Amino acid sequence: MASKRRVKKRRRGWIVLLVILVVAGIFLYDQQNRIEPETLEVPSARLPAAFDGFRVVQVSDLHGKEFGTDNERLLEEVRALEPDIIALTGDLVDAVDQLDKLPALARGFADIAPTYFVTGNHEWAIHQAREVKAILEENGVTPLTNEYTLLTQGDASIVLAGIDDPNGPYDQKTAQELTEEIRAEQGDKYILLLAHRNETYETYSACGADLILCGHVHGGIIRLPGVGGLIGHIYEGAVLPEYTAGLYSLASGGVMMVSRGMGNNVPIPRMFNRPHLPMLVLRSG
Repeated sequence: MASKRRVKKRRRGWIVLLVILVVAGIFLYDQQNRIEPETLEVPSARLPAAFDGFRVVQVSDLHGKEFGTDNERLLEEVRALEPDIIALTGDLVDAVDQLDKLPALARGFADIAPTYFVTGNHEWAIHQAREVKAILEENGVTPLTNEYTLLTQGDASIVLAGIDDPNGPYDQKTAQELTEEIRAEQGDKYILLLAHRNETYETYSACGADLILCGHVHGGIIRLPGVGGLIGHIYEGAVLPEYTAGLYSLASGGVMMVSRGMGNNVPIPRMFNRPHLPMLVLRSG
């Protein structure tokens, strides 16, 4: 009789363990694969009234990840947000064999809205930054290589600028040099700057842009309530990093937006940190 009870107890133990493993597996799959859109309003007295309500969807740190065939689920989520422009803020790929995923993705984005790209550290680390830019441009996406363009609404315009990641050429323009060039040529227009790295708060404050979009740190990979992100960029060895997600006021009066990113490139799974698809709604006044 005692032997039968031990067998039943052992069986219950295995069933409980199996249930725990299944629930944990579902949770981890969900955390890596269920996209989390987020809408954030960014007010500025410097924004022309014609741009009030202008919608910018940011896609960052995809790292070659696919959400369905040809990223159809990602494209559906982006389309549902009805963006005026799409901003790709680096690390779309981190391996050469991921380049063949880019044409369909780029065409998908470009079919939704004008799309702009800046490099992350990984495009340079795999020595494919120029190839990535070429593929994207051939398929309707505009790379911004330490340069700017004007976005217009009626008679009003704002500046959209983009800087390459510091992993690029040593003699490239800095964010401050680019914004100084913009001020000299365009006067005191509102500047929306696309970058990649999240940790250069002082540099971004010094450049004087009004809104800066970046990513890089994947939200800290694991996030805890009241704590935030736990892990900084793995190559920099940081723990409890600053500026991991959301909007941060800059000392210059502008705002830095840090996306938690969509993919991963480390063996640590994302936890309490689903793939992040932020949309910035610009507000004047």
